[in-house]
Amino acid sequence: MTAIEDPQVCQQPLDLAGLLHRHQATVWRYLRFLGAERAEADDLVQETFLAVARAEFCQRDQHQTAGYIRTVARRQLLVLRRKQNRQISTVALDAADGVWAAATRVDGSLAGYLDALRECVEQLKERARRVVDLHYREGASREAIAAQLDMKPAGVKTLLRRTRELLRECVERKANSATPR
Repeated sequence: MTAIEDPQVCQQPLDLAGLLHRHQATVWRYLRFLGAERAEADDLVQETFLAVARAEFCQRDQHQTAGYIRTVARRQLLVLRRKQNRQISTVALDAADGVWAAATRVDGSLAGYLDALRECVEQLKERARRVVDLHYREGASREAIAAQLDMKPAGVKTLLRRTRELLRECVERKANSATPR
């Protein structure tokens, strides 16, 4: 069967740079959501796109493409966990996939959740917003934040925990009240 006869064979070359540009951040977030550490997610994103290129992937619509890339990323995480001799529950991964699918748009992006998160962060009181900025945007340690805000590290830990809970509730409220994707 020739490429023309087989609908599965692509007629145009894979635009790996374009795929990487459109899906890299989402794949990284997905891997972090599944439990990969930051450095692991960085490496796994690269491995994912290399595997996509090696597989001679035929790009279809955005939904199918995003789903295929997530599947490859998930497999890359499972391979890494096996190499590390760490057990990973596929049941937990399936549950995480279900949550991810419910939270994302058709193209696999978390744009709705990220918009809701931005709105929720803006609604925080000044001190809580400053702690979030220092910790998540600037990467400051609890000790450094405590020194800047004249707090104890344990107080920073408590404030971060409470703020994350407030943000989670706020994002869930906004996401549940949003129109269907």
